[in-house]
Order: sequence, then C-alpha cells, then structure tokens
Amino acid sequence: MIFTTAFSAVFPLFAKIAIGFGIRQARLLSAQTFDELNRLVFKLFLPALLFANIYRIEFSSIERTSLLWYSIIAVLGVFGIFFLIVPILISDNRQRGVVIQGICRSNFVLFGIPMATNLYGGVSAAFASLLGGLVVPFYNVLSVIVLEYFRGKKPDYRKIGTGIVTNPIILGALLGAGFSLLQIKIPYLIEQILFEISAITAPLALIVLGGSVTYSTVRTNTKALVFAVLGRLVLVPAIGLAVSIAVGYRNLELILLMSMFASPTAVSSYTMSQQMDGDADLAGQIVVFTTLFSLITLFLWISTLMAFGYF
Repeated sequence: MIFTTAFSAVFPLFAKIAIGFGIRQARLLSAQTFDELNRLVFKLFLPALLFANIYRIEFSSIERTSLLWYSIIAVLGVFGIFFLIVPILISDNRQRGVVIQGICRSNFVLFGIPMATNLYGGVSAAFASLLGGLVVPFYNVLSVIVLEYFRGKKPDYRKIGTGIVTNPIILGALLGAGFSLLQIKIPYLIEQILFEISAITAPLALIVLGGSVTYSTVRTNTKALVFAVLGRLVLVPAIGLAVSIAVGYRNLELILLMSMFASPTAVSSYTMSQQMDGDADLAGQIVVFTTLFSLITLFLWISTLMAFGYF
C-alpha cells in the first residue's frame, strides 16, 4: 500500500516529463519553442495558478493556525540554513541560487496534497490545499530573493528589490491574497477561465520541462546535483521531521509536514531559474532526479514514520 501510494504520486509526473522528452526527440517542437513556452509558463500560467489557489482560501475559517505558522517558520529556517551552507560548497554563482532553491523548494502542491489524501483520506485535502496556498508563495518569494542575490558577481540590492516586486509569480500570489482578504469576487465566467488555466499549469510545466532539460552537463554538474538531491530528499526531511516530532506533531499534521519536507523539488523551479539567469540545466536535472529518487525516499520516510506509530 505504501509503495503503491508513493508510485501513484510519482509516476504521473514522470509520464508527463517523458512526453515532453519524446516531443523534443521527435522534433515536434524546437528548442526555441520550448524556451518560449517556458517564458509563457513563468509569466502567465504560474501566476494564474498561485492567484487561483490563494483566491480560494477563506482566511476567516482557518483552523490549526499553529501548524500554518510552524510551516512558514520551517520554510524560512530551511532557506536560511542552506543560504549559509551552499556558497561554501558551490563556487559558481549561477549554481548557488539554483541549488538552494532545489533543496528548499518542495513540490508540495503536486505531491503533498495527493500523498496526504491517499494516506489520511479526503478529510486532509482541504487543509492540505490551504497549507499549500500559504506556504507555496513563501517558497516563491524566497526563491526569487535567492536567485536575484546570486544573479551577478556582486549583489545589487536595489536590483534584487526590483526583481522581487516585479516578479510575475509573486505578483500573482499578492493579488490572490488581496482579492481573498478583501473578499473581492471575480465574475463567474472569468473565474472559470482562470481556474481552467491554472488546472493545466502543472501538466504543461512538466511537459515543457521534459522537452527542455539537457543531460549533457550531468557529469560536470555531479557535485552540485548530488548535494541538491541528498539535501532535498534526505537532509531536509530528516531535520524537519525530527524537529516536528519533537515539537509534538502527529497523524494528519505530521503527514502534511512530511509531504512538505520530503517531496521532490518543485517543477516551477526550473522555469524560474531559466527566466532569472540561473543554471537552468542544473535546475531541470535537480527536478528530474529528485522526482525519480523520491519514489524510494518517500517510501522509506512513510514506512519509518508508520513503523514508529507516528501516524
């Protein structure tokens, strides 16, 4: 059952990546077209997805606020730790921001929500969606800060600030929060179009990823790639789950935290890295390899937590 649950979460993602790879190999779309699609995903589809997710949140009905605050603090803590560690181990600025983002930014929306639902039932879906709607914007804001910080040889804080406030993904998240908090209702037809656009974002991003990533640089990226994969799938879950258990989280709350800590790297990290002058090949490789090996690591994390009776 555990293996089936993990496999059912991972395989559909790989299938879409494989479709993109097949399209590229069959030359149905050119490399330039994939680059243009990446730009479209970054500037339109991902902002629409974040806006839709946050727009649907009813902040007045939020329960378990302690878990929400804990999750946000945990995300900040993880980014802070690796912001200090990665520059010591990685010398290339274009890879530093990509590795930090790859380690710290989990694919909670695509992995966490289905995983929590399969393990704990439909009751977890609503709160998982709420948690994702609040945590994912923090992932994006912190990723933009990190990528902007390491964009040049010397950080230009004015440029970093401009990059943050003009980033389409962050603007989408802020607009979604503003509409939700102010209870501004979008006309029904526009709302349906928006939700339909957001629904195809993840599949499109995965297909574009599969058609865009090249593997010729895997050998030269080995050190950064191995560190990112181990950081994302082993170090972050080990630290995050140990602290969460010590704090007292169990059952549904621990499942949600496990999904947040142990999920592979977010697909959108590739698109963001490419659009913000990071090492896009490395970013894509991190997504692909963390997704591949997560089939094993998620099985082990779930098995271990079940064996110790934590859920």
